Amino acid sequence: MLSQQHIDTVKSTIPLLASAGPAITEYFYKRMFTHNPELQDVFNMTHQKTGRQPAALFNAIAAYATHIDNLEVLTSAVMRIAHKHTSFNIKPDQYDIVGHHLIETLRELAPDAFTKDVEEAWVAAYGQLADIFIKIEKDLYEERAAQTGGWKDFRRFNVVSKTPESDLVTSFVFAPVDGEAVIDYLPGQYLGVKLHPKGNQYEEIRQYSLSTAPNGETYRISVKREGSGDLAGVMSNYLHDHLKIGDEVELMPPAGDFSFQDKQKPVVLISGGVGLTPMQAMLDTFAKQGYAQPINYLHACAAPSQHSFKEHVNGLKTSLPLSVHTWYEKTDKTEEGVYEGNMTLESIKNDLPIADGEFYLCGPLGFMMFVKQQLLTLGVQADRIHYELFGPHQDV
Repeated sequence: MLSQQHIDTVKSTIPLLASAGPAITEYFYKRMFTHNPELQDVFNMTHQKTGRQPAALFNAIAAYATHIDNLEVLTSAVMRIAHKHTSFNIKPDQYDIVGHHLIETLRELAPDAFTKDVEEAWVAAYGQLADIFIKIEKDLYEERAAQTGGWKDFRRFNVVSKTPESDLVTSFVFAPVDGEAVIDYLPGQYLGVKLHPKGNQYEEIRQYSLSTAPNGETYRISVKREGSGDLAGVMSNYLHDHLKIGDEVELMPPAGDFSFQDKQKPVVLISGGVGLTPMQAMLDTFAKQGYAQPINYLHACAAPSQHSFKEHVNGLKTSLPLSVHTWYEKTDKTEEGVYEGNMTLESIKNDLPIADGEFYLCGPLGFMMFVKQQLLTLGVQADRIHYELFGPHQDV
């Protein structure tokens, strides 16, 4: 049970955490993977190399310590992380492993400050947080399993089609090996995909946005080839280069707290790069439902050769009240609605529903921060800006 003394003690360690920074979580991950190497089948090791995962975990720990006496502040972050955990099929006993290595990390890095009282407080604090996640994730697992086409744990699927969408993005359609129905999803959600690439020491699990409307029979994801050299994305490059029709993967049910919220208001979909994938699910759902409110689709990418789904989106103009604006870093195109350089909204602000629209963002962190600030400056209220960030959780 977390007492007021525990809370006060944890909060008193915030300066220690701040002074150590992400070095704490870097040490934690090295320790955990040394003692429990099987967890490398779960964690994205590329994010370990880039430092994104240790930084994200440090920010989460610091936020928890700061708001431990007012956890409602963290509700949206907790739900986002819990959804991500369910796409990995995280189990309750894995929280015990993580908790053990977290406490030992604090003890080993700060032996003088990590007194008996501090240890007791952090054990209680971590136990409270673990219980919160375990309860939420249990409910999510059971809710999905109970729905038509739902399931628990990983389920086997075959690749039934593989389609290049641009120079960097390829779509994959999966059908269940058992031939049964699959659970529907909300446009904007993602799949947890597991496979063991040939020649790779560990299994890999990644999350990819569903990129079309649900049909009850198959799922489609659209994957960008990521990185190069030592930082090449293990999973994305394997999918592009080696996964073929007829091959098998394992999937968790759709997850994610980012999804279209139908308020019968004008909608603006804003994406950068492969961030357009959840927007395709939204657009296709709008077309399926005959959405009557105005829709603006704004997309930015490096060049026309990297512009995925261009023809498909333009084709939806005949069935939807849809306006399309595109930004390329470099282009010689002069067609209407195409711009060169960074996405700047000032020039099209009169076309946007600033006063009452709902805005959905997806793309690299820097892109979304840049766009969100523009929206706020133009007068869009923060609670009408919704976003999805690929990779470890961070605030925009």
